[in-house]
Amino acid sequence: MDDQEKFHIFVFSKTVSYRHDSIPAGIKALKQLGVSTNRFTAEASEDSSLINPDFLSQFKAVLFLSTSGEFLTKEQLHGLKAYVSNGGGFVGIHCASSGMRSESWYGELVGAYFTDHPQPQHSIVKVENKDHVIVSGFSEEFEWFDEWYNFTWNPRDKVTVLLSTDESLYQGGKMGNDHPLAWCREFDGGRSFYTALGHFDEAFQNEAFMTHVLNGILWVARLV
Repeated sequence: MDDQEKFHIFVFSKTVSYRHDSIPAGIKALKQLGVSTNRFTAEASEDSSLINPDFLSQFKAVLFLSTSGEFLTKEQLHGLKAYVSNGGGFVGIHCASSGMRSESWYGELVGAYFTDHPQPQHSIVKVENKDHVIVSGFSEEFEWFDEWYNFTWNPRDKVTVLLSTDESLYQGGKMGNDHPLAWCREFDGGRSFYTALGHFDEAFQNEAFMTHVLNGILWVARLV
């Protein structure tokens, strides 16, 4: 694939509330992923004025990396809506599920809102829908150390669940016997993929996790 055949993604990491220390590691890893796979180029910014139809139209996928708080104005949110309704791809990583609580459309785009999490600890992640390309880099079950996000609602009836965990294996789960962690869906004309993993820098150095993210990007961009 030559340079002209590469597509472009936009990595957006503005925070108004809690800011994750892993954001720089995530941006660096995403840029390196584009280079190492020769699939895409990644442009990164925290300038929310760029969330408008004209600017976003050059990207196959927009990735929100641990964004938090009310980080978009109504006009900017309208720009994101227009991008998605025109077939754009959206990827949310980790804290992207905590922002824009004033706008229910954003909660539906991500799939659910984050509520809280226990102290970081080990658990086992189970791969669901094992034939889906987004989870092709994982073994069927794997141990992971992270913040185990609880959500306002279980999105399973609206999305394709890709990863889940068993709350009996750690302390502080509030979702019951069905705790999704990553999912994807067709939404409002576009495609959306969200993964709750990714609190620590180490996630972005993990080959299986980065394959998860890469395939999520390719899926929302309709390139797989």
